Amino acid sequence: MAEIIYTDFLSVGAGLAGERVAVEAASAGFKCICLSLVPARRSHSSAAQGGMQAALGNCIKGEGDNPEIHFEDTVKGSDWGCDQEVAMLFAKTAPIAIRQLAYWGVPWNRVVPGKSIYYKGGKQLEKEEKQEKWGLITARDFGGTAKWRACYCSDGTGHAMLYTMDSIAVSKGVVVHDRVEALSLIHDGENCLGVVARCLRTGKLRVYLAKATLIATGGFGRIYRASTNAVINEGGGLIIALDTGIVPLGNMEAVQFHPTGIVPGDILVTEGCRGDGGTLLDVNEERFMHIYEPEKAELASRDVVSRRMVEHMRKGLGVKSPYGEHLWLDIRHLGEKHITTKLREVYDICMNFLGINPVHELIPVRPTQHYSMGGIRTNKYGEAYGLKGLFAAGEAACWDMHGFNRLGGNSLAETVVAGMIVGQKVVEFLESCQVSFKTSLVDQELKKQQAKLQRLVSGSGKENVYAVRSAMQDILMDYVGIFRNEKDLQLAVNKLEEVLERARNVKLRSNGLGANAELSLASKIEGMVKLALCVAYGALERKESRGSHAREDFPYRNDRDWWVRTLAYFKEDATLPELKYEPATKEVILPPGDRGYGGAKIIPYDYPKDKPLPNEK
Repeated sequence: MAEIIYTDFLSVGAGLAGERVAVEAASAGFKCICLSLVPARRSHSSAAQGGMQAALGNCIKGEGDNPEIHFEDTVKGSDWGCDQEVAMLFAKTAPIAIRQLAYWGVPWNRVVPGKSIYYKGGKQLEKEEKQEKWGLITARDFGGTAKWRACYCSDGTGHAMLYTMDSIAVSKGVVVHDRVEALSLIHDGENCLGVVARCLRTGKLRVYLAKATLIATGGFGRIYRASTNAVINEGGGLIIALDTGIVPLGNMEAVQFHPTGIVPGDILVTEGCRGDGGTLLDVNEERFMHIYEPEKAELASRDVVSRRMVEHMRKGLGVKSPYGEHLWLDIRHLGEKHITTKLREVYDICMNFLGINPVHELIPVRPTQHYSMGGIRTNKYGEAYGLKGLFAAGEAACWDMHGFNRLGGNSLAETVVAGMIVGQKVVEFLESCQVSFKTSLVDQELKKQQAKLQRLVSGSGKENVYAVRSAMQDILMDYVGIFRNEKDLQLAVNKLEEVLERARNVKLRSNGLGANAELSLASKIEGMVKLALCVAYGALERKESRGSHAREDFPYRNDRDWWVRTLAYFKEDATLPELKYEPATKEVILPPGDRGYGGAKIIPYDYPKDKPLPNEK
């Protein structure tokens, strides 16, 4: 019999979102446990570089900023795909959250009075910070924003925030069980009661029973071959939710490609490079973004910049290399002092992984899968659809303040803002709930997972799990990228269905004992292919272009027919997800319009139903 551990609150994930919710619950006196694949301070939150968006308006270039402007930027950034009530709630809470982090010890960069230079579009400009703002939290420029709003700690913002948050969690009594992987949710069809998990050190199964369970496992970028995500970001939390058959994933077709992943490693170099004045150059070492986006140039939203880069390379202006075409990121003009202090992680990445010095040399970059706007669909309080007692927060959730494109800095802010809001709801739930744990239900789920693992080790399967993963990644890279079309997406869906059958026929080459990476991958490869199908099939069915979802055969953003959120369900033996739709937002605060960048073609929401659509002519 497996070890059974009881707790009030269980977080699957110990990054910023998971620990922030746990801090809220622990502060109210509840017992809290966080599960993590890695030590808490190695969670992927620590990789966030450039900044956290919060409308403080302290620096001179952010003067006049407020939550309403932040809200408008977020809605426009989402290409009107977000839940506007959530976006407003987020924008109003972010200034509170960032000041709390400062109180807890996050060493935010501060306003230094006096004159200083900055760069925009490669040109040197001058600004003067006010004396009365001395020492207040400052900000840098980020893409798609009307004001400088990205508060930062050089370019190690996520690192500073996570180390601080983990210290606070420890002080509140939150316990982290690291090297533990959740295999499935325990539920009775109505209530979530915890998880069956596997210790990655010993290979033994455990049962965690909890009154409230949170999924905060981050993104699923590793279903793509080229991703800025850490190797642990395989979508484990989304998989165990999807496997219930009753918890939907929202907007899975909305996948963000970041403009500046380095070549060939695809490690992220922060948007702060362009925010601080870095420029993108082509094979001729000439700027080009201002040609496509005269107003925003390099600081249009990520979906727009990534598309423009691909368009430019398609014109033959990319740099040829053994690793594929790329473009250049130029930060040389920012100077050695700036690069080695405010962009020190970028400096280290370039020196250690590329062998180049960005003070004197250009950085090879290309758009790379970076973020998942899709995730476990929740309401504004973080309560997952379908199961009482199940919550989700951070990148693992479709909360949904990002819609079809996330603005840089909004995800780092979301972890702690959603953490506050969801945490308060978790406390409210724990104070009022009565939970009954049926041993028969626990035994049933435990035996199911034991049988699955045994089948992987000694069953009749013939497929190599690494070959299956490679096939899935190839399909997504080839057919479900930045630009999409009917032919490629249909091909992707057909091929992924075949890969799903292979994933169900996997057998280990090893004995599966102990700390076994092959078994860990094999236990979730079927779920990873299901996530890939949710992305590809959702993209195939969504016949419009919105944010990061760019259909070459449907170039218009169709607000009349597609101003909706996709909900994807996956039944146990199905080969395709079941798609349903709900309104993108119940409360319309900012009616759909032009983003102001990206050159969007729009079919208005009041477009006559009997009139042919423009792209049908």
